[in-house]
Parts: sequence; structure tokens; C-alpha cells
Amino acid sequence: MAVDDALTLREPGAGPVSAPPPGYAVQVTPYGTRVEGPGGGRLLLARSDAPADPPPPPDIGAPPPASADRGGGADAETWTAHAASASTAPAHQVDVAIVDVGESAAAIGALRRAGVVTTTTAVLAVGGDHRVHSPAEFERRARLWGASAPVDGQELWCPPAAWPPERARGPHRVLITGGARSGKSAEAERRLLGEPDVTYLATGPDPGGDQAWARRVALHRSRRPSWWKTEETSDAAAVLREARGAVLFDCVGTWLAGAMESCGLWEERPPAGAEEELSARVAELLEVWRRCPAYVVAVTNEVGSGVVPATVSGGLFRDWLGRVNQLLGAQSEEVLLATAGRVVELP
Repeated sequence: MAVDDALTLREPGAGPVSAPPPGYAVQVTPYGTRVEGPGGGRLLLARSDAPADPPPPPDIGAPPPASADRGGGADAETWTAHAASASTAPAHQVDVAIVDVGESAAAIGALRRAGVVTTTTAVLAVGGDHRVHSPAEFERRARLWGASAPVDGQELWCPPAAWPPERARGPHRVLITGGARSGKSAEAERRLLGEPDVTYLATGPDPGGDQAWARRVALHRSRRPSWWKTEETSDAAAVLREARGAVLFDCVGTWLAGAMESCGLWEERPPAGAEEELSARVAELLEVWRRCPAYVVAVTNEVGSGVVPATVSGGLFRDWLGRVNQLLGAQSEEVLLATAGRVVELP
């Protein structure tokens, strides 16, 4: 990557191809290769495995490092011709971050959590390839992460000439529906990869001895960034009531199945008042959904388009989930349908 036609950077985490010209400083950090130009602009060529933790505070009592052509500690090396202009921003904050989202879009969330990327940082998403079916889809994903998708050969400024694109912030509710293996959970996870503070609300049952379910749970866990917090509970309302930042609620269908179990609606002869109790739980969920101040993405199941349930309880589940989906959708800023790994925004 060329910077000002003055120096060329190698892969993230490596130094420049040759010594930088006067006025430029290049530093290899745990977050990637950082360049500071003569005007004080700071650019980061980010590592795909950038840590989500901020750097430790500087040692106030330590003497300043001596000037050198190359220096630094075990985690950082610096190439400098002479000191670049001073900046009032924290030392680890940058003006532009270039992230290979084909390798890891979660690096954007990590950099935000670490304070390297802030509200004024322009994030440039690169690395689109055959894994993304079209340039338009790549741009859509970049916007979800508050990033831009530059084209090859485009000239970009550091600091940026325009404000970074807006991304969704709470209160904001998104409902994603779809059939089994439609890609709905992957889309929900994808939407939150650029967020620094995410709670994963898992409402499914404990796998117990069900090996197939255990493998499915393990797969979902393996896809989550390490800094996401997980809440495994059937009390979705309690989590949403206290939620801040972003929440991934996966999923409404398993929550409803558990609520029906608690109310006795899976029994052949449900107890008196069972549906009234379930209705109250649905009303509670809807109330906290409406009032939740967080950015919430909920996954649900589209069960009314397939085989007619063979049991009374199966029919109740289908009908109740259809009602719950409509109620949540009516109180959502966005509703999406996932099918065959593609998503369609519903008006």
C-alpha cells in the first residue's frame, strides 16, 4: 500500500519497504502498522487479529525514548526520520483505519473497543473477494460496520475529508426471520461485528446429551468474537431491560418454546390459564423490546411456510410464533428475511 507516494507498507504488522522520508513516522503495534504524516494525520493498516484491549497507560515517570532510526520494545518497532507533528488525540487513536474484512470484520469491533477507532475515525473496508457475492453486498456489509468500501486505485485523505458513514446505534431494533439454515444467525452476527460492546443473549436449552444440538451451540460460540459477553437464559426480558451497547437475541423461537414449556402448553392437556400466562410473558417481552435503549438484533424462525404441524402443541407453537413475530416486527426499525444466505429488507 502506497502512502502519499512517499513510502510503501507491507502487510499489517510489518514495517515499511524502505526507510520513511522526513516527516513520517512508522510504528508496528499490536493493532497493526501505524503511520503518522508531517501534518499529524494518523493511519493504521490494521491486523486481522488486533486485540480488543486498549494499550496500557504510559509510564509518566519514565524518560522519553531516545530518537533513533528504528526503536521500540517487544510489541512495537518504530521507523522515524524526524518527529511528525504533534496531535491532541490519544496516542493510540487514528484518523483512518484500513481493515481487511475478508480476513476478519471483527477487527473493526476490536479496534473500537480498544479506542484505536473512534467516532471520527474513517474505517476503510478492503478484502472483498469471491466469498461476497457482489460489490453491492460488500458495500452493504461495510455500511453495517460504519465503514466505507473504497475502489482499487481510489485516492483517500488522512485525516478524512468527510465524516465516517453512520452506523446503527441504540435505541434501534432489528428483527431477522428465516427458515432453518437460511443464514439468519450469520447475518445477525455479521451486523454486530463492528460493535465494541455486544451481549449475546442465548435462549436455547442446555444441550445435555443431545450431541447434534451441542455441535450447533459450539459452532455458534466459535463464531463470536472473544470480547462478546454471553448470557444463557430463558429470561430474555430481564436481559433486554438492563441492556446497553448492542445485543444479539438468538432466538425468539427457542425463547417461545421454553415459555410454552414453563406454561405447560406442550402437554397433551395444558393446565387452565396456560395461554393467558403465555400471553402475559409475550406482553412483557414486547414491552421491554419497545423500551430497550440498546441496538438489538433478534433472530426468529419463519415456521408458517412449511409442513402443517401434526400435533396440537406444534400448531400452537406455529401460531404463537407468528403472532410474536408480527408484534416484534411492528416495533422494529428494520425487519429482514433471510433465505439461501441472502437477506431482503422488508418494507
